[in-house]
Amino acid sequence: MKLTINRNKKLGTINPDIYGHFSEHLGRGIYEGLFVGEDSNIPNTDGIRNDVVEALRDLSVPVLRWPGGCFADEYHWMDGIGPKEKRKKMVNTSWGGVTEDNSFGTHEFMRLCELLGCKTYINGNLGTGSPKEMSEWVEYMTGTGSSPMTEWRKENGREEPWKVDYFAVGNESWGCGGNMRAGYYADLYRHYQTFIRNYDPKNPIKKICVGPGTTETDWTKEVLSACYEGTQRAFHGFMDYLTLHYYVFPNGWTYKGEAVEFTDEEWYKSLNKALYIETVIRKNEAVLDDFDPEGKIALCIDEWGGWYEVEKGTNPGFLYQQNTMRDALIASTSLDIFNRHCKRVQMACIAQMVNVLQSVILTQGPKMVKTPTYYVFHLYKHHQGAEELDSFLTGDVQEGPKEWKIPQVSASASEKDGVVTVTASNLSLTEAVPVSLDLCGETVGTVKQARIVTADQVRDYNDFGKEEKVTEKDFTEYVLEDGKISVTLPPHSVIMLRFC
Repeated sequence: MKLTINRNKKLGTINPDIYGHFSEHLGRGIYEGLFVGEDSNIPNTDGIRNDVVEALRDLSVPVLRWPGGCFADEYHWMDGIGPKEKRKKMVNTSWGGVTEDNSFGTHEFMRLCELLGCKTYINGNLGTGSPKEMSEWVEYMTGTGSSPMTEWRKENGREEPWKVDYFAVGNESWGCGGNMRAGYYADLYRHYQTFIRNYDPKNPIKKICVGPGTTETDWTKEVLSACYEGTQRAFHGFMDYLTLHYYVFPNGWTYKGEAVEFTDEEWYKSLNKALYIETVIRKNEAVLDDFDPEGKIALCIDEWGGWYEVEKGTNPGFLYQQNTMRDALIASTSLDIFNRHCKRVQMACIAQMVNVLQSVILTQGPKMVKTPTYYVFHLYKHHQGAEELDSFLTGDVQEGPKEWKIPQVSASASEKDGVVTVTASNLSLTEAVPVSLDLCGETVGTVKQARIVTADQVRDYNDFGKEEKVTEKDFTEYVLEDGKISVTLPPHSVIMLRFC
């Protein structure tokens, strides 16, 4: 098999935000996962776990989305500010019916983002909120001068305004966010976004509009029509991003399949469905190209990943699941696709960061483990801010049952500061795959780094208090000879090569 890479043909810059994360008030995602409180015996900074922050910083997390998800459309931000003992409690009706004390609110989220060194993505409440509530939240966070919300923020201990990079009007408004029709949501979006004011003109907030929740484009077309008017489809600047949500349900929504004890057929079904996100992206790109040929609106895939049945004995509403090599390859193939579509895909947030769905980190009391997905993100962080290079595979073969066939290899390549980063995944359950790199006549001088994520068995996972079964190691199965590189990809593996 051959991977051809053309360093003279660049497809666009890979926005670092493609490697973003999502953390919702769901199960143990926030409480226990990220936030344990200032009085916890678990080492923390202002209540935020030090071990988790340290691990996440090593991923170069670019952006974090909060507070939801479905939770966003029942979250009232004023309940989560001020002295913790006076904050109003609430029942999380979206996830598990648990009572939350709102000890993690706006100030705590912004502090978390400061510790991570990442951008802030706030999801506003359209479902049960008002334009006034949304507008005042923006004023509270970003207001300068003397105003009621700005003074309230100062009373609560924050003198300087924060920077809000992204603000979304609602979440999944076609479903848990209100079961709205596209036209109704579009009108509400136009209304609400008007009151997301820019108090700092030098750092305008980018507005995010709810996009489709299915593989069809009817929602996309109708919502975009509301923001483009007249025979020339004049753009009114109502949105900067359109969301797209896509989950891998191996067996469908009713019974999703197990996270660890999956069959070989479910392996192929899962990866086949993961790869299908490229078709969904292309469909929506085509609609955006029609309405927005200048590329002013980006795609934001702010929920993606594998979704299985919860681990036995855990709360069904907490969506806690383990993480195997299958998840590592769902992550790597998805990120390869996002890289290749970097011209229009400008942000993506894996669901979710800690203890929920396809997490990069799991916690259990004071213990923490890094998942296979974590190590894939660690390999891929070198793509952030790089130029995506045109690349394609020849000689690839299909594997798996007829209706769920998948290619053996997924790959992408980028270049930054004269260094080429190649990531390649072998999706085969059992077969090693030899791959030669063709640089269109150019040669390789030095391999700066070669790393691999794999495991002895595809169902291996990392567990608390045990030696890691899935981790990142040096990769040695490559040959550099006469300026040419060839590699042998072990079964179910992800490799990263950096060379110049």
